[in-house]
Amino acid sequence: MTGTAPAPFTADDYRARMERAARTAVDAGLAGLLVAPGPDMVWLTGYAPPAETERLTLLVLVPGRDPVLVVPALEAPDAAKASGAPGLTLRDWTDGQDPYAAAAGLLDASGRFGISDNAWAMHLLALQRALPGTSYASLTDALPMLRAVKDAPEVELLAAAGAAADATFEEIRKVPFGGRRESDVAADLADLLRSFGHSQVDFTIVASGPNGANPHHEAGDRVIGSGDMVVLDFGGLRDGYGSDTSRTVHVGEPTDEERRVHDLVREAQEAGYRAVRPGAACQEVDRAARAVIADAGYGEYFIHRTGHGIGVTTHEPPYMIEGEEQPLVPGMCFSVEPGVYLPGRFGVRIEDIVTVTEDGGRRLNDTTREMVIVD
Repeated sequence: MTGTAPAPFTADDYRARMERAARTAVDAGLAGLLVAPGPDMVWLTGYAPPAETERLTLLVLVPGRDPVLVVPALEAPDAAKASGAPGLTLRDWTDGQDPYAAAAGLLDASGRFGISDNAWAMHLLALQRALPGTSYASLTDALPMLRAVKDAPEVELLAAAGAAADATFEEIRKVPFGGRRESDVAADLADLLRSFGHSQVDFTIVASGPNGANPHHEAGDRVIGSGDMVVLDFGGLRDGYGSDTSRTVHVGEPTDEERRVHDLVREAQEAGYRAVRPGAACQEVDRAARAVIADAGYGEYFIHRTGHGIGVTTHEPPYMIEGEEQPLVPGMCFSVEPGVYLPGRFGVRIEDIVTVTEDGGRRLNDTTREMVIVD
């Protein structure tokens, strides 16, 4: 892809995120946030410590205090180079010291804290032993919308990732499908995503014929044949932000029923998109898409939620699902991806990433949603 490279986030950007997160913690009745290595830490600080380390690394955000990153001494030089480091105080510890004592000194001994879902149990249990009067809530439960509302630069990074996924689809539709294994086409998808700027490929679903009735089918050795419907669902990270799109193609001419089901899913996807507007509940997007499919008699074959949030991970809150009353807010970004899955026969899914604007929604994927015929 061509175009201007996105400007990197600055120390001020990360400082503002940490300040906002601390304020949000107060609103949620928390004494602070404890952020373990993972997407929350990357989003808040720009620092991505080694995922496999067993040594305690913990970002401590307490309202009214400067953020502190408790970090192993051997990794402190890398932490100091992170884009958000100027807004942090680094507190390092060496092997042989008690890292939990260092962390405990930063916390209210009777406070309730939000903690990353992916924090290691050994670290949380050690903190509880050090501070038995504390209690904890997962960030997904306590602050599900922490990363949900994107600012303008984040939206544009998601748009660039979406454009790269679109370019991938435009190229994959040119390659032969018939006579090749699903895994061969999946490898092509991964290569194309990388060629269009993705640093990480998270999934390349290629589900042909009856495999298309499994929404999360793993591409395998099945040879794609003439007359097959093929569900393509692929995405990953580009410049740290996610892509995720689905299109369903057909090898040769489809039957009337296959066209009818594809058109139905396309209409449902359009209905879901048109339901996107500020103030609408997330479940309204699901209801709008689901009603189209149910009214046509295929409701029992739409077996998953209509959408999920996307950002520094490809799946995150908010979720477009019945019962989710969270109002849509400008800057939220999520998928709209209804599907119909007919067991033993075929499946259809059409997916775009959509962002909420001041007066509606904006698609971040723009490839055709009409039936595409491939060789």
